[in-house]
Amino acid sequence: MNSASSHITVRPARLDSATGRALPRGLAAFLVFFSSGAVLVLETAALRLVGPYVGVTLQVTSSVIGIALAAIAYGAWAGGWLADRRDPRTLLAPALVLAGIATAVTLPVVRYAGEVLRGGAASAILLLVALAVFVPAMLLSAVTPMVVKLQLADLRRTGQVVGRLSSIGTLGAVTATMVTGFVLVAALPSTVILLGLAVSLGLTGLALGWWLRRTAGRQVTGPARVSAGLAALGLLGAGLTTVAPNPCDIETAYHCARVEVDPGRASGRTLLLNSAQHSYVDLADPTHLEYAYTKWIGAVADVIAPAGRRLDALHLGGGGFTVPRYLTATRPGTDNVVFEIDGGLVELGEEKLGVRQGPDLRAVVGDARTLVAAESAESRDLVVGDAFGHLVVPWHLATREMAAEIRRVIRPGGGYVQNVIDYPPLRFIRSEVATVAAEFRHMALIAPQAALAGEQGSNFVIVASDEPLPLTALRERLSAVDPGATVLDGAALAGFVDDALVLTDDYAPVDQLLATA
Repeated sequence: MNSASSHITVRPARLDSATGRALPRGLAAFLVFFSSGAVLVLETAALRLVGPYVGVTLQVTSSVIGIALAAIAYGAWAGGWLADRRDPRTLLAPALVLAGIATAVTLPVVRYAGEVLRGGAASAILLLVALAVFVPAMLLSAVTPMVVKLQLADLRRTGQVVGRLSSIGTLGAVTATMVTGFVLVAALPSTVILLGLAVSLGLTGLALGWWLRRTAGRQVTGPARVSAGLAALGLLGAGLTTVAPNPCDIETAYHCARVEVDPGRASGRTLLLNSAQHSYVDLADPTHLEYAYTKWIGAVADVIAPAGRRLDALHLGGGGFTVPRYLTATRPGTDNVVFEIDGGLVELGEEKLGVRQGPDLRAVVGDARTLVAAESAESRDLVVGDAFGHLVVPWHLATREMAAEIRRVIRPGGGYVQNVIDYPPLRFIRSEVATVAAEFRHMALIAPQAALAGEQGSNFVIVASDEPLPLTALRERLSAVDPGATVLDGAALAGFVDDALVLTDDYAPVDQLLATA
């Protein structure tokens, strides 16, 4: 053996980088953290953006998550593919600026398209969510593999580099999710959040392009100029937001809300949440009940105890505070406690809907499920369930366990009345009646005959008690306030329910039951 062979040095394998120069570690970490976080800000804000047009249901939430994940997958694949074919240093700045433009343009695109795609059809939901999320999320997700490519120089450190940047990207996503959900959504309208994100992405892209040009000379001059041109286009796209239709007067933490004046009644006000009519109040006459379901609830309250006797009433969901105001006007001294999850609606009610808190009305901001659990046993004469997320009763308020908690707080002789919206084939209302009936001994259901026959969608009002219900008095009262209402009870109600599923905390597919066949 030649003695020289014993002195052969094995050098560490190196990866062929397009430029041979990595980004500073801090800059690389920032780009991955920022771009990954921006995807989650966009995803969270997109729920608020599409809600006024297609609601905030399980299908909408699933669509936003699914399409965002698809965008992340395609973006990561495309970013890695491009990074192997071109110098990533020439791609990073344009990718960020393009993502900023796409984010800014999302606002007018969704608002114009939303007016056309209103409703809960699956195709409309998927298309509108895709318009809101896919392009900017895909562009942002291309950033991480480009940065990874630049940072890989030594095969012995590949796992360390990829693992560190992957961890940083995940931390960016987690941080953005928490900050957006706990801070930004509560403090800012979604328009401001998205435009702020768009500006931040654009400025970051321009600053990165300037820095790369300065450190690499002419090598990235062209892309830097392209980034500047794209930024100008982004400003033009963002300007379209000022003329795009806006369905909200205000954005609360949970709703896009608007109050409209009734053109036929000067003192009438309609509260719209996510563009759906939610409540109607007459500022001059709290005894005026405009919607049929409120007349039915009022009729139940009118007969559940002697006329004019005060009640201790608990309301799950405030909305326009129509029923609490009615009870106060018709039964002086009534104690109304309202559990409303959206503090912004309480403030809106005080500003525009004549809500006045005091000895006869107290609004408690929080989730009705947890607040009911803290109520004393046998403390209420009447519980009114009128909580909705868009047009859907939140699933955790529709289970047998929730019905048991409500039964616990109702005094002997008291009652529970629950508003439900359903459409043919009426799977949810049947299940909800079966669920409430599993806890209460006596039941009735109020609805138009055509709705009970499965011919149309409608509000349904469930009435429940452990004591026999005053059905004769209820039918008489309903004939006076709404002759079109029908009351089902006994064998007729049992036949309507048939073998419907009883909903529990372990299994309550409310959104699927509401989906039309």
